[in-house]
Amino acid sequence: MSELTRMMCVPCRGGEPPLDEREIAELGKETPGWNVIDVEGVHRLERVFKFKSFIEALDFTKRVGELAESQGHHPALLTEYGKVTVTWWTHKIRGLHKNDFIMSARTADLFNSLRAS
Repeated sequence: MSELTRMMCVPCRGGEPPLDEREIAELGKETPGWNVIDVEGVHRLERVFKFKSFIEALDFTKRVGELAESQGHHPALLTEYGKVTVTWWTHKIRGLHKNDFIMSARTADLFNSLRAS
């Protein structure tokens, strides 16, 4: 379990720079399985989670939504049969913030806890 899973998001009001490549690489060590993608010049963290059914995927989507709402930080979620694609980035700074790594670690932890039960 990453130390990031115990952290809480801090409000990002904009006006601060997105993480640089070095910071992204360092935090990426704590969030294996996540890929940094670039969409129209904006870095994002993305991961596909696989499930046996649409209902399991939908349940995970709901739980990620609840986690996101509790932290006031919301991802893009694509729910399909047998998989959910979760994408984190910080809209206000058009890039990655430490909050995105916190939430990616917490999302992976949620997935692992569902798999263990």
